[in-house]
Amino acid sequence: MIKQFVRTSVLSCASIAILAGCGITESANQPANANRVQLQSVPKNIIMVVADGMGPAYTTAYRNYVDDPSTPQIEPVVFDDILVGNASTYPAQISGYVTDSAAAATALATGVKSYNGAIGVDVNKQPVNSVMYHAKSKGMRTGLAVTSQIVHATPASYIAHNESRKNYNEIAEDFFDVRADGKFVADVMLGGGTSYFEREDRDILAQFIDAGYEYAESYNRLASVPAGSNVLGLFAPVALPAVLDDKRKNRLEYLTQNAIKHLENDNGYFLLVEASQVDWAGHSNDIASAMAEMHDLALTMEYLRDYVKTNPDTLVVLTADHSTGGLTIGANGDYRWSPEHLKSMSASVMTIALEMANEENPGEFVAKKLGLSLSEEELATLDSVSNQDDKTRFMAVKTFLDTKTNTGWTTGGHTGVDVEVFAFGAGYQSFMGQIDNTDIAKKIFSFIDKKQPVQIAPQAKKVSTNIELTSDEDEQCNFKEDWHCN
Repeated sequence: MIKQFVRTSVLSCASIAILAGCGITESANQPANANRVQLQSVPKNIIMVVADGMGPAYTTAYRNYVDDPSTPQIEPVVFDDILVGNASTYPAQISGYVTDSAAAATALATGVKSYNGAIGVDVNKQPVNSVMYHAKSKGMRTGLAVTSQIVHATPASYIAHNESRKNYNEIAEDFFDVRADGKFVADVMLGGGTSYFEREDRDILAQFIDAGYEYAESYNRLASVPAGSNVLGLFAPVALPAVLDDKRKNRLEYLTQNAIKHLENDNGYFLLVEASQVDWAGHSNDIASAMAEMHDLALTMEYLRDYVKTNPDTLVVLTADHSTGGLTIGANGDYRWSPEHLKSMSASVMTIALEMANEENPGEFVAKKLGLSLSEEELATLDSVSNQDDKTRFMAVKTFLDTKTNTGWTTGGHTGVDVEVFAFGAGYQSFMGQIDNTDIAKKIFSFIDKKQPVQIAPQAKKVSTNIELTSDEDEQCNFKEDWHCN
């Protein structure tokens, strides 16, 4: 029996490998749909989506979160239709097995493994160019749309070169100073980060405006920018608000739509989209924000799925840079997860925790913001922490929701698990199966070069060679500085 099992398993694995290598149009568990296009086609447009911190548990949790409990089945979500494989995420050996966002973004952007903290440099701190840089050098339009500050680790690694992700001002300078054949690397930049671009020592925002970029300081202003413009849109001093607190509940979809409006052209475009704050919810072990940020991402992917139906020469790839928080669906030996307690929230846990201190009846205030009917005991527990510090109040509300939903967490940092890969549109078959995060960049380089070998010339810029390893602590939420994760 054992021999027969092994033989069958080997044959099955071999069959899967052969089918993936031949570019099979559909996998066994994926329904045929309009997103699937001709074999091994070369895309004109490439949209790379990074859901920062989104490990496999997040997509499962989201499916349960939006499930209709009145039906016997748990309905599939957009992620189920486009799943094609998994990717390993480990950084360069010097940093061990668990990556930070900088090393992971460098791998996804350049195809090169680096140390934790690295922005667009290799382990020797030498610059390595990204797929966005390469796309620009080939005459494509390029852009990014993110919910963090645009100098954060993921978007930064597609443009800048720096030994440390913490050097936000220097990274902002690279956005203006690094050029591809004399041109700015990104034509469209949408997200947060005004404080890094409009500074007393250097007004990079003014420099971009003088260079012909339209500036949008609000979502409404962005909508009025003429199509095809070069745009710098900075909508917050640092990061955008959590989606639960934002006036636009589909902010990532909105930014993506506007980015595409300005990038579409005859030569094609490369667009980076990042659902940045899934990661921050994971660092905070905040299941409410995690599901809200996942919903923002799902709306974006649904929009992109429809976009590809009418633009079949476009490739969309979605993956995570790593998983954050060690999210578990169920905890403490209790075989239960109850996401219904998250569906009526009108503010984030962070905002609720800050504002409850000023309320005469803090427990009732929290109940109203959560959209829940609470017992007298629950109200009393929340009342009892109202005069504590910000972090204590946050932890009280967060723990209350963890208990209500029976959500578990194993860490406030990252974990080393593989992450899912999703793809659809032209050439999506290239991302099927088990791959490494660097393979994603390598495949995109190949598409940009129309399947020709890629030669990446290093930049003249050079940085120091003393590597200081960073840890997950660099990305923890700082409750004293607007609670933004670093």
